[in-house]
Order: sequence, then C-alpha cells, then structure tokens
Amino acid sequence: MIKAILFDLDGTLIDTNELIVECFQYALKEHKNLDVPREDVVKTFGEPLVFAMQKYGEDNVDDLLNLFRKHQETRHDIMARECGGVTDGIKELKEDGIKIALVTSKRRPMTERGLNLIDIFKYMDAVVAFEDTEDHKPTGVPALKACELLDVRPEETIMVGDSHNDILCGKDAGCYTCLVSYTALPLEELMSYEPDFIIDRLSELVEICENINSELENKN
Repeated sequence: MIKAILFDLDGTLIDTNELIVECFQYALKEHKNLDVPREDVVKTFGEPLVFAMQKYGEDNVDDLLNLFRKHQETRHDIMARECGGVTDGIKELKEDGIKIALVTSKRRPMTERGLNLIDIFKYMDAVVAFEDTEDHKPTGVPALKACELLDVRPEETIMVGDSHNDILCGKDAGCYTCLVSYTALPLEELMSYEPDFIIDRLSELVEICENINSELENKN
C-alpha cells in the first residue's frame, strides 16, 4: 500500500532551472573566466552542487561554491517559482492521507527558503537535505532516511523527480519511481532509466496511488 510520496525539489516542485544555470555560469565566469554552455549545466541537475563544481577543479570548489551561493542569495526569490499544479497536487495527496517528504541534494537553508517561497513547507512531513546524510543521490540513502522519518517502508513509497539521479535513488532504496515530464533534461534519455511512472502534473499521483493500492488489495 502506498503511504508516502518522496519529492525532489528543484525542477520537480520549484522551477529553479534558469536560476541554477545563471548561478553556475556566473561562478565559473567570475572565478575561472569560463563560459559554460547551458547544456553542460543542465547535465548536472539532480546531483549535489559540490560534485558538479569538482569537475572544474577540486582546488577551486570552495571559491566556486561561494560565488554560486552569493549570486543565488540575491536572485533566488526573483527567479524561482512553483512548477505548475504543485500546490494543488500536494493538497490532494494530503487529503487522501498520503505522507509527504522532500528528498533533495540542496542545502537545508535554501531548501527551506524555496519551500516557503511557494508556500508548501507546511505540507512536508519530513525534509531530507544535503546535510542529513553522508551519502547522496543517486544512492538510495536519502530516500531511506526519509522513509525512516516517515515510519514507512520503501515499497510503500513513490520517489518523484526530474532527473536520472532521482530515479536511481528511488530504485536503489526499493521505492516505486516516477518522472515528471516537464524535466529540463532529455526525456527520451531519462526514460531509459525505466521509471515506473511518468506524469505531467502531481495530481496524477492520486490516481496512481489508488490504482497500486487497489491492485495490492485484490492480490490479498
């Protein structure tokens, strides 16, 4: 029986795609005078920022992170916005008694800022941010941490995200997996990771949960 949904944040609940691209390009231009193509930044979506920055030299990581975060602080609330139908979808799930958790590779301060910006923090039963686990996506550790906090088993949850890292995280933890179709990444490539479901809007999760639960009841 599905008892909980685990959501990624960026690109799934809150549209920060252009913000991330702008901050990433700003940091590399300021510190290394590099012009990084948008498509290269998009490929890093879903992985911890520190890992993405390490690709440009481990000696520069702290400086790059500081520049990224400084720029993000000033631009976040201007550029970030709710992905379509997120609040309504989460409300419907909560009304059906489904627990909601966030599983993100983002640091907690900016995670909470984003959730508050689009006014959905109040719906979260648990939040697992970068600081909360030693291992991160694509391993299943963050999803398992969320399951522990929610007191549910992985097979009773669906991991929802916009990147291969979310799908791999969910699969590694033993959750059902769901991809949002509005991802900035190539959809055909992501489908090769074989998510269990793909949705256009979060409200579709209500029917998915009901169908899974009905099938399980019939088997019993």
